[in-house]
Amino acid sequence: MSFPLALPCNDLLNNNSDAVIVIAADVHDLQHECLNQAVAPYLAIDARIASKATLVLADELPGKRLIISPTGPLNRDYDDVRRVFDAAKSAINEAKAAGSKAPTLLVVGVPQDERYQNALQVAYLGACQALWQPLEAREYRGESIEPVTQISLFGADDTVCKQLNALAAGQYAARDLCGTEPERMAPPKFADYCVELFNNTCVSVEVISDINTIEKQYPMLGTVARASYAVERHHPRVIKLEYTPSGEVNRTLMFVGKGLVYDTGGADLKVGGFMAGMSRDKGGAASVAGFMKAVADYQPKGVKVIAYLAVVRNSIGSDCFVPDEIITCREGLKVRIGNTDAEGRLAMGDLLSEMKDLAKSEVNPELFTVATLTGHAARAVGPYSAYVENGPARAARVSRQLADMGDLWADGAELSRSRREDYDFVKPRTFADDVLSSNNAPSAVTARGHQFPMAFLAIVGGLDKHGCDSELPLPYVHMDIAGSGVEGGDWQHGKPTAATVSSLFARYCI
Repeated sequence: MSFPLALPCNDLLNNNSDAVIVIAADVHDLQHECLNQAVAPYLAIDARIASKATLVLADELPGKRLIISPTGPLNRDYDDVRRVFDAAKSAINEAKAAGSKAPTLLVVGVPQDERYQNALQVAYLGACQALWQPLEAREYRGESIEPVTQISLFGADDTVCKQLNALAAGQYAARDLCGTEPERMAPPKFADYCVELFNNTCVSVEVISDINTIEKQYPMLGTVARASYAVERHHPRVIKLEYTPSGEVNRTLMFVGKGLVYDTGGADLKVGGFMAGMSRDKGGAASVAGFMKAVADYQPKGVKVIAYLAVVRNSIGSDCFVPDEIITCREGLKVRIGNTDAEGRLAMGDLLSEMKDLAKSEVNPELFTVATLTGHAARAVGPYSAYVENGPARAARVSRQLADMGDLWADGAELSRSRREDYDFVKPRTFADDVLSSNNAPSAVTARGHQFPMAFLAIVGGLDKHGCDSELPLPYVHMDIAGSGVEGGDWQHGKPTAATVSSLFARYCI
C-alpha cells in the first residue's frame, strides 16, 4: 500500500519537499510574502492562474516549483469544502506531471467558518483521491505509476497527520477493493486481500468459505451465489472483522457490507450496456473494509467495531435463482423473489439478522448496512450517499450527525425517511410468503426506490421488532452509496471514492 504519507510542516522554505502547492481562495493574496513575490510576474501576464491549477517557476521555493490552484467562490450558501477537495485534485495532478514526488501543501484564504475548519485535511484527501491508481494497473505497470510518496502539510501537527494517515490508508484499501476487476477481485481474492490487509493488526479476521455452511447460515446469500458454484474461483465468502479497543467500550458500531464482485443481474439480466461497471457493485463492502483499516491503524478508544462482508457473484446459468422463487431466510420468513437484480439486499439480509442478534449483548450498538444498492439513490440524490434510518436511529440523530460531519469532510449525504409506504411495498401478496424482495421494475423508475429496500432489510434482519416501541430499540441506518461510490457516476471508469469512510471515521474515531 503506497498512498502518500501526510507529514507535518512548519517551514515553507526549508524542508524536504520538491514543490509547494497552494490551494487558494484568492490567488492575488497567498498570505505569504515569498509566495506572493513568486506568483506576481505570472499574474501580470496570465489570467488563467485565477481559474485553473497552474505551475510557475519559483527560485526561492523547494524544487523551484509553485502550483497555485484556485478554489473558486466559497462564500455562497451552497459552497462547501468540496471546492477545496477538487482544487487539490487538480493541483496534485499538475505537481505529479511536473515530476514532483514530495510536495508541500497549504490552504490559504478560506472563510473563517465551520464549513472550512478541515480544509487542509480535505485538501490532502483530495490529493490522495487523485493519485490512486487501480490495483491491477499497479501490478501490471509497477508502483512507479504512483510516484508521489509524501505530502507535507503546512500547519498540521503530528496528531492531525496520524489521523489522516489512518484515514488515507482506509480509503486507499476501499478503492482497491471496489475498483479492481471481477477476476482479480473475485470473492476468494477479495477475502485474501482482507486477510493480508489486517495481518498483524488489532482487527481479527474470519473467512467463511464452506458452501454448506453459507447455505445453512445465510440462505439468501447462498441463493444469490447458487449459479456461481459451477466455477470454484467465483465461490462466495463471508468475511467477519472485529476491533475491540483497549479499555472501556462506550459504543459498538456494527456493519454489513454488500460485496457483489460482479452483478450480471442474474436471470433478470442487465442488457443494453448496463452490465458494464458492475465489478464495482462491491463498493459497500469495500468501504466497510476501508473504515476497518482506518480503525486498525488509528486504534480509537471507546469504540468497538464489528463488520460482516457478504462477498458474492450474481452469476447466470442453469442453476441461477429466478423471480417467483420463495426462500426461507435466517429469520424464518418466506421471501418471495421479485427481481434477481435486487440481489444485494438478499446477500446482506441474513448477515444483518445475525448482527442484530449479536447487538443485543453489545454496548450501545448502532447498526449499518452499506451498499451500492439502487439506481434510484443515484437518480434521487445525485453524487451523494443516501441514508435511510429506522425510528431509533432517527431519535438518536445518527444519520443527521453523520451527514453533518460529511459536509465538513467532503463526503456528503442526504437523509431519507423510512415510511409506512415502504413497508406496504414489500408486504406479502399471498399466504405463501411473508415479504417481497422487490418489484420487477428498475429501482430508478420506482417510487421510493431507494427507501423501500431498507424496509425489506429491516424485516428480514428482524430489526422491525426493535423499533422505538420495543423493549430493546436498535438504531439502524441503511447507507446507499450507488450515487456517491465512484467519481462522476461513471461505474465503469470512474475512480472509487471510498464514500462514507471519512464521515464514519471523523464521527466516531477522532
